[in-house]
Amino acid sequence: MLKSILNFIAKPFIWLGGLFGRLGMILKIAIIVLLIVLVPFYGYFFWTTQVWNGFDPDYAQAYSNATKEAGDVPEPSGGIVSGDPDEADKAASRSNDKTCRRSMIVEATANLTDFNVNENAWISSMLLYKMGLFGIPWEATPFFDNKAAFQRGAHQAVQRTSVELVDALGRVRGTSQVDKDLQEARGDLQFNESTWYFSLSPFGPKTPTPSFYRSAIKDLRKFNDRLEKCDAVFDARADNLLEFVDRIARDIGATSAVLRERSENYNSGWFDTRADDRFWFAYGQTYAYYGILTAARADFEDVIRERRLEAIWDELEEQLRASLNITPFIISNGAEAGWIMPSHLATLGFYILRVRANLVEIRTILDR
Repeated sequence: MLKSILNFIAKPFIWLGGLFGRLGMILKIAIIVLLIVLVPFYGYFFWTTQVWNGFDPDYAQAYSNATKEAGDVPEPSGGIVSGDPDEADKAASRSNDKTCRRSMIVEATANLTDFNVNENAWISSMLLYKMGLFGIPWEATPFFDNKAAFQRGAHQAVQRTSVELVDALGRVRGTSQVDKDLQEARGDLQFNESTWYFSLSPFGPKTPTPSFYRSAIKDLRKFNDRLEKCDAVFDARADNLLEFVDRIARDIGATSAVLRERSENYNSGWFDTRADDRFWFAYGQTYAYYGILTAARADFEDVIRERRLEAIWDELEEQLRASLNITPFIISNGAEAGWIMPSHLATLGFYILRVRANLVEIRTILDR
């Protein structure tokens, strides 16, 4: 029995060996050169898609430990402003000594982007990922697409945050000047996710996607360096927090709808090749928002304390962290009432909806 199985496995290789032996010398050399190029190329692709460097579900704790440094309340022309700008200006004018601090939201945004493109390779713009499996997109197969979906989900949270930083958080009131560094970072982070070094449409060389994202990291950290020196503004008012929380709630609400649609309309269990894309995208988005919202607690600590949001914010962070415990080896999209194949999409969607409910409650309290 064992001998038969081994013969069956070896038969295709024996056939290929015989075929190779009948080829001419030129074709043999061409195939050898092709294999020398492709084997390490695919080996690197396999390694980068399967190994997740720097992944840590508890990474957000670094932002929760951030505290204000000693010093006077910064004036509106520099630092984190947590109250009325006029009052902050009066308080700051009483002393020339000011100590400003870095924004944890900006820090988290830069670190998440660094995690995506520096600690790990950005999968979506890699040539082999764009080529797919003999022309079939990797998303339509069970292979090599989980990390790419996770990265895109995390990046969507980063993109949303960068928009809010430019439009509201990185300046005092809506009539003040937009911060140049934040604006540059937002533009780079909105760049196409799948651009390689060369394109056929339009034809010609391109700057790859990771280069733009790396440039955004530099701009975000440059802004934080200026903020630490009181040469920039982070407007940590209650209405800005309300708007920020509301936008995030809408963002994850849309993701929960995608999970629900796939879970309700497809019940192929372990054989649903699209379920893993939806799951890991939502998981990546949740992973990123866990850090960003934990960082927001540090930046808006005065508002959260004044509005007595500590308890509900604790619950929000607990729900986000609990959702990151769902890491099945194979994503299953079975019937919700099924007993053999679970519905991992429904499970993750449940946690996301609980997070959204916490965000809506926080928004309601801030809107009173």
